[in-house]
Amino acid sequence: MSILNKLLKGVKSLTRVLVIEDDPIIGEMLILYLSEENFEVQRVESAREGRVALSAFDPDILLLDLMLPDASGIELCSDFRQLTAIPIIVISMKPSVTVRIQAISSGADDFLVKPFSMQELKVRMDAVLRRMSNPAITKPLAIQSVESQTVGVLQQQGLSLDLERRTIVLDGEHIETTFSEYEIMKLFYQYPNRVFSREELINAVRGIDSFINDRAIDVHVTNLRRKLEKNPKEPQFIKTVWGVGYKFIKA
Repeated sequence: MSILNKLLKGVKSLTRVLVIEDDPIIGEMLILYLSEENFEVQRVESAREGRVALSAFDPDILLLDLMLPDASGIELCSDFRQLTAIPIIVISMKPSVTVRIQAISSGADDFLVKPFSMQELKVRMDAVLRRMSNPAITKPLAIQSVESQTVGVLQQQGLSLDLERRTIVLDGEHIETTFSEYEIMKLFYQYPNRVFSREELINAVRGIDSFINDRAIDVHVTNLRRKLEKNPKEPQFIKTVWGVGYKFIKA
């Protein structure tokens, strides 16, 4: 690929949406609606095609159906999360809490049950994209003012956060996290020993106009403990404050 082509590839006039959906009716509805809303949309029907499109199409956001002909949507979500930090919204016929928890635990940023309102989908897409482009948008002014003064790398207790690269390193090892997990950990890290309610964490991760509940926050915290703590059942970093929420312990 020439340098000119690379530069042109890097310029995105429209937000790119990759839709992995094998149902032709739902797939076409998504293409029509999102195209009218000024998104650039590519739809594929299988996990294999989705992996190719993730690299070739270079999307800004992914809509992932859980029922695919050649792979488990949950496993595919987990695979994609290892490859990219873009927002992933799962769409599924299965409304059960168990499936929602599995999807979020695998790296999804949001979950919609079919049939759903296209307007609601658009709102949720805008919310996760807004959070990705401006993580401080829904935080209290006191938090924003402190965060605006924080640049580079935060370090303590063998744990470091690179704010520019959005990475976490523990004892020299890079820790893979979802977008939501990183946002929660960054908030903890910048305000050690402060107790955050679940509602505050919800607002920090999503924004007050996007769907997420207390249970989803608990799942994210559980995943962070699994990745960061030597013994997740007896956490040293992220402590539960019963009846209130969570706090990060600074030594």
